[in-house]
Amino acid sequence: MNSIEKIIRKRTSVRTFDGRPLKEEDLNKLKEHIASSENPFGVPIEFRILDPKVHGLSSAVINGEALYLVAKMKRGTPNCEIAYGYAFEEACLFALSLGVGTVMLAASLNREEFEKAMEVGPDEVMPAGSPLGYPAKKHSIKEAVMRKGLKADQRKPFKEIFFSGSYGNPLTEDDADIYQKALEMARWAPSAANKQPWRVVVADGKVHFYENRTMRDSPLGDIQKVDVGIALCHFDLTMKEEGKNGAFFTEDPGFEVPDNVEYIVSYKVE
Repeated sequence: MNSIEKIIRKRTSVRTFDGRPLKEEDLNKLKEHIASSENPFGVPIEFRILDPKVHGLSSAVINGEALYLVAKMKRGTPNCEIAYGYAFEEACLFALSLGVGTVMLAASLNREEFEKAMEVGPDEVMPAGSPLGYPAKKHSIKEAVMRKGLKADQRKPFKEIFFSGSYGNPLTEDDADIYQKALEMARWAPSAANKQPWRVVVADGKVHFYENRTMRDSPLGDIQKVDVGIALCHFDLTMKEEGKNGAFFTEDPGFEVPDNVEYIVSYKVE
């Protein structure tokens, strides 16, 4: 894969495709990649690539897609939602490195057909799916309106979501030290309705991740935890690319946080 920073900065949610089928070389590389998918939390995530014509798959917000990337997991496994977000985003970034566009979708899928095609069992859940295809040269009018409404090309300021020493004390980019680039890449992660629910406290050389919860659970679980997993993916892959070996661990630092904020996981360079 090319520079992860370049891929993340290039990444955009694609809803309008040019209708071409995936090149056999690209499809085979993607199949091989998802077959060996891993995540730092050790949660098994099962990926499949599905043909929408064969399975009757569709989304009201998508045009011209060639295939769909879909994944499922066991319900209730510890860290399952953040692992899902991490693994799915990593697959999407790999697809982008091949020139293949993606966008993670949940509510807009014709879910009954997707879950049937994925053979989702009673103890399993399929939080999201993504179309696969080569991006069209121009957005459809529908996509352009959606992106404008979501402010899809904007993100919250660095010091509004990243804190130093305690929750709510702004962290400047200069003070982020070795974590600056990785946090910036996390800042640009995509999220449901562009809510950007991740919050971070850097203290004593450790990075503590939180969920700023603004959406209710659905039958699919806590989708905003999936979003936090996406941000964790951006952060972790950037740290690895910079040669800084670290690990995620669970150790709630006990900072005072708002009622809607939940501790998720911590990270430290080894």
